Amino acid sequence: MPADAEVLLNRTGRAVLASLCGVEQEVLARALPSWGRRDSKLLEWHQTPAAVWRRAGAVAGPVAFGCRLCTARRTGMVVRAVRYVPRRERVCARHGRWLLDADADQPLEYLELRAVPEVALAQRRWAGVARRAVRAGADPWQVFVLAHAVVCRWWEQALCWERETIWPRRLDLVAGGSVGADAGRWRVVGRDAVVFPEVVAVADALLDPVMAELVWRGGGTEQLPSLLVGAEVCRRLGERVGRPWLGPLAASDYGGPLAGWMRAVIRRRSGGAGSGAVDPWGVSPGHQVATLAEQARMLGRENKTPGWRGMWRAAVPSEQQALITGTADKAAEHLAQVRRTPNGPTAQVAQQLVRTLRHSTDLIDNALQRTVLVALNAGVPPDEVAQWTGMSAEAVQDLRSGGRHDDH
Repeated sequence: MPADAEVLLNRTGRAVLASLCGVEQEVLARALPSWGRRDSKLLEWHQTPAAVWRRAGAVAGPVAFGCRLCTARRTGMVVRAVRYVPRRERVCARHGRWLLDADADQPLEYLELRAVPEVALAQRRWAGVARRAVRAGADPWQVFVLAHAVVCRWWEQALCWERETIWPRRLDLVAGGSVGADAGRWRVVGRDAVVFPEVVAVADALLDPVMAELVWRGGGTEQLPSLLVGAEVCRRLGERVGRPWLGPLAASDYGGPLAGWMRAVIRRRSGGAGSGAVDPWGVSPGHQVATLAEQARMLGRENKTPGWRGMWRAAVPSEQQALITGTADKAAEHLAQVRRTPNGPTAQVAQQLVRTLRHSTDLIDNALQRTVLVALNAGVPPDEVAQWTGMSAEAVQDLRSGGRHDDH
């Protein structure tokens, strides 16, 4: 039975359970989030007790393993416990553990946090951030979800950040000293714990009225906020998370959740039709962060079929994936400048457009060549790659040879 299995009871079943426990149903309703939840397969008013099993996360929200040491302290038994608990409250401060999702079908119940006290400190800080969100008229959970989406976007991009040292060190520590050769799995299992301090810091920063005022007064439109403002917002966020160099790297991500927040701020304060209903804390479906369970299932599928016939993420090193997407993002950044070309003398504007387009083309060519190389290195037949690119098989082989030389 899955660790997060939850039982739902009909009216008669709840009455029977309450009688067996000697506890009033009102008390059980306060203690058990799933108490009273109905299901289409349950005959609620049937006189015969009935029950159905469901995955807890689909019933009453995120579920995590409880701390076994805390459970033993309270019950006298060392047993597995599962709790409904939001992802912003996963630290057992007493025993220094990060409690993992219980629906991921993976063996670990927790990560050790003794060597990374900043994670527990972040949870204590979150209480103040949540109060600040309420005072600002925002839902603390929505604020957390947005900050989590922003930071997890950075987490994926950080594979290309040469100056990033905090997360790799923290990931090694929660993995027991070193991720070793199993870095892919640890990046999945450890992500939420490793990025948690930055998530709380970003949530706190975005709640600062100065940030919204900076976006609004900096110009731009809801479709495309000002580049200078985006860079300044990212610079300030970088300082908040202990990375003063982060600004230019994060600012180039025009399609991410942070840019979505800036667009929503501009739209809400513009006073146009429907602006009052705009929620800057909403996260679009395309920016929703994959949970541990979703990532674990994806990783399992990737590992089932090795080689080029398998999944991209399993066959291609994560560093190469990040280089390809990073180069494509830079090309998108330069192409976006074409839309903002100012009016002026024809020759001057044309020269600027040509330079921008040529640089964008160079970046796209670079991303294309890297993609071809990783496909070949993963074992895709050169003839097949040649068909995709319109190149001859010999040219593809030459590109592979040159790519090997360039990599060294």
